[in-house]
Amino acid sequence: MTALGRSGVEVTALGLGAAPLANLYTEVTDEQAYDTVTAAWRRGVRYFDTAPHYGLGLSERRLGAALREHPRTAYTVSTKVGRRLEPVHPPCGDDLANGFAVPATHRRVWDFSADGVRRSLEASLERLGLDHVDVVFLHDPDDHAEQAFREGFPALEKLRSEGVVGAIGAGMNQAEMLTRFVRETDVDVVLCAGRYTLLDQRARTELLPAAVERGVSVIIGGAFNSGLLADPRAGATYNYAQAPVELLETALRMKAVADRHGVTLRAAALAFCAAHPAVASVLVGARSAAEADDCAEQFATAVPDALWEELRDTGLLPAEELS
Repeated sequence: MTALGRSGVEVTALGLGAAPLANLYTEVTDEQAYDTVTAAWRRGVRYFDTAPHYGLGLSERRLGAALREHPRTAYTVSTKVGRRLEPVHPPCGDDLANGFAVPATHRRVWDFSADGVRRSLEASLERLGLDHVDVVFLHDPDDHAEQAFREGFPALEKLRSEGVVGAIGAGMNQAEMLTRFVRETDVDVVLCAGRYTLLDQRARTELLPAAVERGVSVIIGGAFNSGLLADPRAGATYNYAQAPVELLETALRMKAVADRHGVTLRAAALAFCAAHPAVASVLVGARSAAEADDCAEQFATAVPDALWEELRDTGLLPAEELS
């Protein structure tokens, strides 16, 4: 277990991202969601991340139900604020436009105000069935920076000072604003999705060095860039859209290198994310017990130094990476 920043909150090196449990793209049953969390637990995962955005609260409800049989002090949970859920009057359509195969019983309302942060967290606790969460992130404040820095983050600081949450930060699919959070606020941790992977190292330029300098922890999500690094093939997704041909070719070349060194590309992708000294945990999403088991197995695989050397020598990784 690794402590997040200067907080007392600890996470395992491998965490479970619970978005897929909320019918991300395709339906998952309650039983499958439970089995996924149980498999991750069996493999030593004790850090679980969720958000109201995921399936309009379904992720939080399913994660809370699956964790209920375990002692509360035995695991760490993070959730997010910034999108409040407001009920809508029937008839309801579906939420597939936002990526989730669930009825659109609620609508998301962007709200990084102090009142919005507290209301969102209270609703999350109710769905999770918990009296507290360990970590709260401002979720995707890309287009709401002013309110997030002026109102949302101070509200999180107050919650932390009151002991309501143990650690606070921001979670985004970009590195630039996260760097600003690290440099300008007293965050404990940031969650950076998809910007520090074998295919995209944008977080390495400023975010990760700033985090090391400031004693801020980084959690990496999107290690597979939404699928391409898990299974590079025609039609694979990269950042939730069809992968460009040139990136598919790069991923296939990386897979060939991994094959030559006797490991999977998945193992190499996870090991790459975990190797940076700023990184406290790597989140993986899974929608079945088999996927959770596979992620744990790949994460535990030792990746030979010769693989990194070949990736650098062939130009598939920048020369400075992992040096």
